[in-house]
Amino acid sequence: MPSLARRSGAGLREPEYVTMAQAPRALVRGDNGTGMAEIRNLDNRERADTERAGAEGQLSRPPECLVPLSGRPEGSREQPDSTSRSGRTEAVDRREMGRPERRQPNGNPSVCNDSVTNAAVIMQKTRIPHDVGACADLNAAVSHLLAQRAPGSGFWPGRLCSSPLATATAVSALAAAAPEATRDLRRRGLAWLIESQNADGSWGDLPAPPGNLAATLLAVSALRLSDDVRPTGSETALRRAERFLTATAGASPESRREALVAFYGADRTFAVPIQVTAALAGLFEWPTIPRLPFELAVLPRSSYRLLRLQVVSYALPALIAIGLLLHARRPSGAPPIRGLRNLVTARALRRLARLQPTSGGFLEAIPLTAFVVLSLASCGHAGIEAVRRGIRFLIDTARADGSWAIDVELSGWVTALSVQALSAAPGVDPAIADWSTPTRDWLIRSQHTSRHPFTGATPGGWAWTPLPGGVPDADDTAGALIALRLLGTPPDAAPVRLGVHWLLDLQNRDGGWPTFCRGWNKLPFDRSAPDITAHVLRALRIAVGTGSDATRVRRARRRALLFLRRCRRSDGSWLPLWFGNPLAPNGENPVYGTALVLRSLLEIEQAPPGDSTAGIDYLLAAQNPDGGWGGAPGVPSTAEETGCVLTALCHRSNSSTEVRAACTRGAAWLTARIRDGTWCRPSPIGLYFAGLRYSEALYPIIWTVSGLGHASAVGIEPGK
Repeated sequence: MPSLARRSGAGLREPEYVTMAQAPRALVRGDNGTGMAEIRNLDNRERADTERAGAEGQLSRPPECLVPLSGRPEGSREQPDSTSRSGRTEAVDRREMGRPERRQPNGNPSVCNDSVTNAAVIMQKTRIPHDVGACADLNAAVSHLLAQRAPGSGFWPGRLCSSPLATATAVSALAAAAPEATRDLRRRGLAWLIESQNADGSWGDLPAPPGNLAATLLAVSALRLSDDVRPTGSETALRRAERFLTATAGASPESRREALVAFYGADRTFAVPIQVTAALAGLFEWPTIPRLPFELAVLPRSSYRLLRLQVVSYALPALIAIGLLLHARRPSGAPPIRGLRNLVTARALRRLARLQPTSGGFLEAIPLTAFVVLSLASCGHAGIEAVRRGIRFLIDTARADGSWAIDVELSGWVTALSVQALSAAPGVDPAIADWSTPTRDWLIRSQHTSRHPFTGATPGGWAWTPLPGGVPDADDTAGALIALRLLGTPPDAAPVRLGVHWLLDLQNRDGGWPTFCRGWNKLPFDRSAPDITAHVLRALRIAVGTGSDATRVRRARRRALLFLRRCRRSDGSWLPLWFGNPLAPNGENPVYGTALVLRSLLEIEQAPPGDSTAGIDYLLAAQNPDGGWGGAPGVPSTAEETGCVLTALCHRSNSSTEVRAACTRGAAWLTARIRDGTWCRPSPIGLYFAGLRYSEALYPIIWTVSGLGHASAVGIEPGK
């Protein structure tokens, strides 16, 4: 690992720091620290440019999750500092990100195939030295990752894959709230859905198999609710979907509803919105859908963790909007409850308006915002400002081909991960790189410096995005702190100290860290999680100096290690919260979770050796015959999981011949993927809401660089 000491390179500006005792507000701007002026929106002319560039049909082109190898296309202009009239901003020039990729004769996308042959040219452009001792494959991977930064800025925008589920929810919402103004947009969205339907008649979270019941119900609902603009092929798509639904969940509406409820269990965060959408489309009966207690949302925020709400902390807007719709469609039979709900309706709507960010998008998430817009428009509130802003958000986030992703972007998260990955590559020291200053400045501006209206979070945390809908969370805060330290920010700098205090205050009584809110612990997405806890432990180790903070960190670390020991499974694995694998049993990803926890344990000297030994044994047993790793034993290998495991196991590669052999095989698998051009093809390992999966274009690139970088650091260079 490169030195964390503050250093200056030739021609680089020595960074200036402010300590906690020196007015921390001097480090941030007055726009809540998000640096929004660096991010721009997509205007109509750019949308037209992208539409022409991406005119090729969805099924005949490579996955749009992939990003081009090169930087800005010829003729494109620099990003000005601007925002749309809705207040929403965009993290990258979308003409660049929407450019269609080239294909090789074998049909594989070639966005990575130039990596080896053009490595020397790319390394020269990105200032990667030729003689750093790493193989050409690693150098090419590093160069490719550096090329993905937004031009003229310090962040990595990434690109989330388009989602049939998100597209269906957006189309349904616009059909209910703005049918006349969005006819063309909805027609393109439905056409994209028809093109992305699977051969068995289903739709899934991604435009590829496997499909699932939830996405298929939402896609069918979108087609039914937009019957005024149905494109060619709609009736055929509906007939095929009906066959899938019957085979999967029976022929009756009630059997399908019961199958949906059984999948989500006690968590109504996603189950009820899907049922409501299906009911609006005539697929379900209203009396069968459980009510949501929207009246509880008007209570003080401090009481939420004590209430047994059946939605997670970040879904309060859906609780309010869908609760209001259910109350309108079938009011409670008990007069006191019905009267109470009538009485608090106006207050609940005011609370919803306060939760809505300036962009109009709750959490910058398309499904959540769409459910809110659909519900409010369907119960007589179509004209309120919250709905108008939600409509604007949905229109602005539509892609040129008519699709939507589940969220606008993850630039905060992938930027922090990119810095961490690059720090592992020999010869690359983020603290003195020519991109260190803009990246460090961008991360500092992205820190939240005021209490967040959504969760009540105190200043000091980071979200996955600097856009207005981002909510500070433990995972992104840990990633940002690690990245800042790797970029040369000292531990006594104000952003670092604020972030450390924020994390320490968030730790749960069980010793683990949750995502957003301390103390909820009712549903899985609010509970302490092994992967988040492990990430926070790494951040605290690298971000804390000496003094009172160090004492507090030692206590927090002891409690966290006990938590990790308690939640370790009998086979030595840990389950992550925010990552899964659709091909693994129960959609879980014990390989990824174990690798994240193991990496943290091996970096903490005080960690009990038995825990790390059990994790190592599990990962060794989970390695596939081809040398890579998937989400669980026997699951096909991916660059994401292989790179993550390699990053962890290389910490012990010099102390065990068995571990070293596994690392060598894993590194060989990654280099083979670089050479055949498939290494940056993303896999659906991300998890969002309850069971909704996504892929991110930067994940395979980041973890390939990280894995091969750590392997090279311990002398494993299969590509030489």
